[in-house]
Amino acid sequence: MSTDTPRPTTDIDRIAEAHLDAEVALSPIEATYLGVPGHDADLDDLSPDGFAAASRLRLETLAALEGATPVDDVDRVTLEAMRERLGLAEEMHEAGLDLSEVNVLASPMQSVRDVFDVMPTATPEDWATIATRMGKVPTALEQWTESLTAAAGRGRIAPLRQYERCIEQCADLTAPDGYFASFLAGAGLDGQPLPESLAADLRRSVDAAAGAYRDLAERLKPLRDRAPEADACGREDYELHSRAFLGARVDLEETYAWGQEELARITGEMAAVAERISPGATIREAIAILDADPRYQIHGTDALQAWMQEKADEAIELLSPHMDIPEPVRTIECMIAPTETGGIYYTGPSDDFSRPGRMWWSVPKGVTQFGTWRELTTVYHEGVPGHHLQVGQTIHRRQLLNRWRRLASWTSGHGEGWALYAEWLMAELGHMDDPGNRMGLLDGQSLRAARVVLDIGVHCGFEAPAEVGGGAWTYEKAWTFLSAHANMEESFLRFELDRYLGWPGQAPSYKIGERLWLQLRDETARREGDAFDLRAFHRRALDVGGVGLDTLRTAVLG
Repeated sequence: MSTDTPRPTTDIDRIAEAHLDAEVALSPIEATYLGVPGHDADLDDLSPDGFAAASRLRLETLAALEGATPVDDVDRVTLEAMRERLGLAEEMHEAGLDLSEVNVLASPMQSVRDVFDVMPTATPEDWATIATRMGKVPTALEQWTESLTAAAGRGRIAPLRQYERCIEQCADLTAPDGYFASFLAGAGLDGQPLPESLAADLRRSVDAAAGAYRDLAERLKPLRDRAPEADACGREDYELHSRAFLGARVDLEETYAWGQEELARITGEMAAVAERISPGATIREAIAILDADPRYQIHGTDALQAWMQEKADEAIELLSPHMDIPEPVRTIECMIAPTETGGIYYTGPSDDFSRPGRMWWSVPKGVTQFGTWRELTTVYHEGVPGHHLQVGQTIHRRQLLNRWRRLASWTSGHGEGWALYAEWLMAELGHMDDPGNRMGLLDGQSLRAARVVLDIGVHCGFEAPAEVGGGAWTYEKAWTFLSAHANMEESFLRFELDRYLGWPGQAPSYKIGERLWLQLRDETARREGDAFDLRAFHRRALDVGGVGLDTLRTAVLG
């Protein structure tokens, strides 16, 4: 069926869309990220009752799918994808992994705050909605600690390190120069202050939210005191986490060995590029040369934002001969994030594209100089042909896919794997030949390969590599290994390591996902022989949407 021809709505489509409607009603935070209107003034119920309600919805939808018969290939993919995603979520709920989640980047503590970054601020009504939602932060955080306490009663409690870092984050958010103070200082309409009554409402809500995060730090401390010192989640839990992030089952022992081989290959390529940069230079010396080269330097966040936008727009033009880029997806906004964690991330467009896809850079406090040699590959990862094309094209396919497939069927291994694949694609097409930019690509790949080894090794209890002494993994060995294969500031890498230790399976999903994407492309090319067309492969695969990688493989290969 042509993707430009409206496809009749089927029973399975109706089940999927009803599930999405019920899901965003239970999770207003998700509704805001997906651009689904009507929920922006609310926050999720993070109590045990809220998690139980989400479980009931999944079970009801799975039961409804049992009685549904697919009428075409789109239906068959939807059925497989929903069974895989919802079924796995139930396995994790039964294990108590959702109620006990505490980590430095993606637990409810962060999601409650992060959602304000993507809320509109153009009108007084927008700010009134923000004030209403901000006023509900105290309840949400109280509910979350109720869930953590319930999970702890079942013997499920996150590692000590994650509790300690989250308590520190509470202090950072509520500091005199932290997020809440900066948020209030920046509130306005086109540079003008908000109306007095609205400003007063917002101030009260923000003060209440800041107070809630200060209180949260105190409520987390008794749980911290019960938390295990060990960072590893164990093999059984790790297999669930890995499937959740990949949408695929992989042989963890084989993947651990492959990660070490891949890291060695990338290190060899980096050494060759270092020789191009300066004959006889080591990798570290070549990187120091690039950092000092004014051709790759940007000063100030305004200049950084302008450079990001320029390169993101340029990539769309460069890729147009090689990829189908729908018209609404040709617009991307590059933003400096209001937080200071050091991350770079993407948020997708709303369903109607009234809110465009955005690339965000969270610049650490005090950082004013940036090296473009490191970051051009990141622009391709977050923009086109990476997340922006992938997410935007899926959302655009309303003639083909139901709303659950377009908006909510996201799997990290699919999305992050595609984004890493997109970086290599730009190199294959000749846009990363500059030795500095090539080193940036490889430097990023080195980090991604290193964390396959570190993440799987630590959490599954595999023997550490010989380069760090073999034997059992420890935090010190993990730090030595990571810092040997990632050329970044210590504070950034410390945060990265804490992230891996507290969010099992997520970090490896990038590189493992890329591996599975490349395997899919190679297998498709072998099957099709001379008839294989790369542009058509990209269009066909992306039209499937962000399903798990096992489901994607079945959909593409049949």
